[in-house]
Amino acid sequence: MRENRVKRILREGGLALGTHVGGIPDPQIVEIIGLAGFDAAFIDMEHTSFDLHDVQAMVVAAEHVGITSIVRTPGFDPAFILRLLDMGVQGIQVPHVHNAETARAAVKAVRYPPLGERGMAAGSRAAEFGRIPLVQHMEQSNREILLACMIEDMEAVERIDEIAAVEGVDLLAVGPSDLSRSLGVSGTPDHPRLVAAIDRVRKAAKKSAGARLALPLNHAAFPRNATQLKALGAGYTNCAPTPEARLLQSMREQAAEARQQLG
Repeated sequence: MRENRVKRILREGGLALGTHVGGIPDPQIVEIIGLAGFDAAFIDMEHTSFDLHDVQAMVVAAEHVGITSIVRTPGFDPAFILRLLDMGVQGIQVPHVHNAETARAAVKAVRYPPLGERGMAAGSRAAEFGRIPLVQHMEQSNREILLACMIEDMEAVERIDEIAAVEGVDLLAVGPSDLSRSLGVSGTPDHPRLVAAIDRVRKAAKKSAGARLALPLNHAAFPRNATQLKALGAGYTNCAPTPEARLLQSMREQAAEARQQLG
């Protein structure tokens, strides 16, 4: 397995920049993300129609441009996670992790023994179809696979110290939109209750078993720039919007400017 660019940045204490692939099932989007200078392509299977063939093509593209492929799964399903890892996905993000039990189960799903219970497949694409000896592949995977647990509900915030204490979790990824909904403060940027909840996650990450904080860049509910996120101790951020939103905005501006010139 290739070195995980995001995990290297985490180990160095930096802030890794990822961005959304969006809902366009084309590996060229991932190539563009890499060529633009991002560290990771965030492939969302929770809110898109992507299938495994779409994801595999994107993983190959990520490898081509030297960035980390991170897949947010539709839910927590160890069998599904195994299929993603065997095709070469370098990062798994599990949504709605409510407690330490789910976090521990996620670690078991993404790590090979003795750290977890991931099933072995010596001829998988992740093992370069058997070219890499199984023991070496297992060691590399346990070192390089990124696991992010999403903190999106007040139940998770209440149990954040227990979740953060689970060894093998690399990121505690706050979802400000769903967390705002859970707190009953949707639509109010920088609401004190949301800010306080995120601060609890920040403090838990600081004294965790090795997890770093992840927060989105310039999110509507929690607007923070890269400098501010770094000061909070974040190790990873997703930069919005999606490619579709970027493209639409650019095209609308161009069309409006042209029409203005035409009078």
